[in-house]
Amino acid sequence: MKKTLLASTLVAAAALAAPAVAETLKIGLATAQTGGLAGYDGPVIEGLHIAVDEINAAGGIDGNTMIELIEKDVRSDAAQTAIAVQELADEGVSVIVLPCDADPSLAAIGTVSSAQIPAISTCASSPTLPMIGGDFMFANFPGDNVQATVSAEWAWGEGHKSAYIIYSPDSQYTTMPLYFGDVFTALGGEMLGQDTHSIGQQDFSAIATRIAALDPQPDVIMTSSYEPDFPSMLKALRAAGVTAQMIGSDGIDSPTTFSLGDVGEGVVFTTAGHATEGSPLAEFNAKYEAATGNPSETVFNAVGYDLVIVVAEAVKAAGGSTDPVAIRNAMAELENVRGATSLITYKGTNGMPVREVTLIRVNGGERELVGQPSPTAELIPAPRMQ
Repeated sequence: MKKTLLASTLVAAAALAAPAVAETLKIGLATAQTGGLAGYDGPVIEGLHIAVDEINAAGGIDGNTMIELIEKDVRSDAAQTAIAVQELADEGVSVIVLPCDADPSLAAIGTVSSAQIPAISTCASSPTLPMIGGDFMFANFPGDNVQATVSAEWAWGEGHKSAYIIYSPDSQYTTMPLYFGDVFTALGGEMLGQDTHSIGQQDFSAIATRIAALDPQPDVIMTSSYEPDFPSMLKALRAAGVTAQMIGSDGIDSPTTFSLGDVGEGVVFTTAGHATEGSPLAEFNAKYEAATGNPSETVFNAVGYDLVIVVAEAVKAAGGSTDPVAIRNAMAELENVRGATSLITYKGTNGMPVREVTLIRVNGGERELVGQPSPTAELIPAPRMQ
């Protein structure tokens, strides 16, 4: 009897002395590996993997919590996104990563809210995403209204007095020019008109002809259209003789834009960062090239890296917890997280990050840094519902 008691005591003591088994943070990816959004989600996920590999190689978050990724292809489809998110919730993930567009991401609202799992889009920038999505929905990119404020203030500061906008009502993102129009008008600029198009539209000759017929011509044309629409639109405008300054947004931060030759020269667009010598983004780009064997061709790689850094900082702030609610609450209070692209803050933002916006000009087929200005806060328009 004494031996049995002694053995039990030793086993209990050994259990108390043994280090606790670290939890694993399960991150579920419901992203577009195929379809129209794959060109954006793909680069983001590359950067995300680099961050996860780096953290796990160091023993996990805070040297303790390893990260496991569970990946599902939503095929750039809203219905598939909803299905994938429910499957990930059933598998017990602590964080869900959603596609690079507000529209499919919003299809996950029901599951995200009921399961109380924080969800963050790879690169959706509509400020309506967390507003509609609720307390558990986060964005990971500068908001459309913030980007538009930066580009409108730059245009006005360059002496441009008149503008024309081209947008698509087919998605939240492609209505960004409406924010630009609000800010440009508030600054004293004149809007000479606007046009709409369908996503995937092949022929922009009618729009180009209408703008070419204007007298006077607009100083600037702003659009948030992306591939394949933006190259087709730009070529049609230049072929019609329209020489206005073209302003775009982060959707054209891709190799295609820099391979347009003379047509693309001088285009200015907003994006999430620019690698200057010795900067954190330059450091990330070196990591990317070492990991993949190829130089990074878009800032979206670093945006994915930043997403994981934000999640890891939230886990640290939650005391190492992998509880979804604890992570969500910690993420909502993060301030000045050092990412590859910029400092990132969520505190007081209701799910939209405060982060740097960069202006880039296409010059000789290369990126030329125009500036990284802070927008005037009182000029930033409120989120616009379609």
